[in-house]
Amino acid sequence: MKYLIDTGNVEAIRHINEFYPIAGVTTNPTLVAKEKTDFWKLIKEIRNIIGDDKMLHVQTVQTTAEKMVEEAKLIKETVGGELYIKIPIGEEGLKATMMLKKLGIGVTMTAIFTPQQALIAAKAGADFVAPYVNRLDNIVGDGTRVVEDIVIEFDNYGLDCQVLSASFKNVEQIHNCALSGCHTATIAPELFKAAISHPMTDAAVNGFTSDWKAVYGDKTILDF
Repeated sequence: MKYLIDTGNVEAIRHINEFYPIAGVTTNPTLVAKEKTDFWKLIKEIRNIIGDDKMLHVQTVQTTAEKMVEEAKLIKETVGGELYIKIPIGEEGLKATMMLKKLGIGVTMTAIFTPQQALIAAKAGADFVAPYVNRLDNIVGDGTRVVEDIVIEFDNYGLDCQVLSASFKNVEQIHNCALSGCHTATIAPELFKAAISHPMTDAAVNGFTSDWKAVYGDKTILDF
């Protein structure tokens, strides 16, 4: 499973990109607006941090297919690199996806809550579909099960579209999506550290340090 960071905060992106094996960044209008800065400056800075080879997912804000395509083309021309235009599921979004497919522009269909939405999006040409795991869990919808069902559907029909699960609130949700065969997960900055933390790991590392210092003091391997 590939990991992406779901944020518009450049400092968080810079840190996670340096210390974790991420495949890219996802944003949306809410995350961008939270940064209260110029849109193009922000998106260009994110691209500069992650480079051209990592994925950047940027969402349109228009409501008609033609205008979505206009925004998508402008984003592609301005930002470049491995880019995917995020478009919410809906009739206009499906039309825009089919149009962008013909133009060779990648699409991530977002705000997915059912396997049928995902399957139709994939048939329209979406490269990724983004089901919202925690939002489904909040209404007793079993977000992980929806992700698993989408994976099964795509396997059944040999579709190249990938599942990009989103909206996580804890590591258990991420873990369960990984077990379901989910291709990609985009997670908030704070969940990266939570995913690699464990009190027994801390205890083991402290033991290594204590045992070394008992014999060698403050010397390191570089001092020998």
